[in-house]
Amino acid sequence: MSDTITMQEIDAAAACIRGRISIQPKIALILGSGLGPLADEVESPAIIPTNEIPNWPLSTVQGHKGRLVIGRLMGKPILVLQGRAHYYEGYSMPRIGLPVRVMQRLGVNTVILTNAAGGINPDFSAGDLMLITDHLSLLPMTGPNPLRGPNLDEFGPRFPDMSQVYDKELLAIAQKVSDDLNLNVRRGIYVGLSGPSFETPADCRFLRLAGADAVGMSTVPEAIVARHGGLRVLGISGISNKIDINGNNVASHEEVLEAGKVIVPKLTALIKGVLARL
Repeated sequence: MSDTITMQEIDAAAACIRGRISIQPKIALILGSGLGPLADEVESPAIIPTNEIPNWPLSTVQGHKGRLVIGRLMGKPILVLQGRAHYYEGYSMPRIGLPVRVMQRLGVNTVILTNAAGGINPDFSAGDLMLITDHLSLLPMTGPNPLRGPNLDEFGPRFPDMSQVYDKELLAIAQKVSDDLNLNVRRGIYVGLSGPSFETPADCRFLRLAGADAVGMSTVPEAIVARHGGLRVLGISGISNKIDINGNNVASHEEVLEAGKVIVPKLTALIKGVLARL
């Protein structure tokens, strides 16, 4: 696959999906590691394996099923991506953004991005939810960016503004849902790294000094592409493990998946509450 993507590739994928669904989704939900069970909440779903969609970047990671689930949730027409692709799997940054481009072509106007993240903020604990108020895009900021290559003018400008990636109204709604349900969600800054190696203690001390509260290997490329195309974005991190910046604990993907079992019920309640208020 090319490092960049074209409108022809995007439209071929969108046409494939459009031909297999009977509703037009307005909201999209991208699920992170261990968070896939949330897709089971979708009513009367049409399920499309992503390996049947042309040009789609396929996930190879445990905990990412690799399928679209399209139906209704809380009465809203929704498209759920159950298993995203990551930069560390060998895809280019623009290719990682293709699913969001396809969602835009299908008529989606709001995207909810979720991820499993390590908690750098010492006040966070495994199992917490964190509303993303901003992100630190270390990789796109200093190197590979999902908007690299010819600008897709159909979506947005060559130099898009990123001063307000995460929609303030959606954040306020999510906070109100949390308060009503006593979910005690956190708020903070997410830093997106390339992976797949976990961070060293020195990495984490540096990131904490830079203002990061949680760290992961996704979300930022999708958020950048979504904002370029004018989508409203809500970001939610499930804190899968608490990071000791002095290196006194060991991170593993198994720990991330296990934490998902605790996070999913709270995340499901939060997202359902947000959808009900949209």
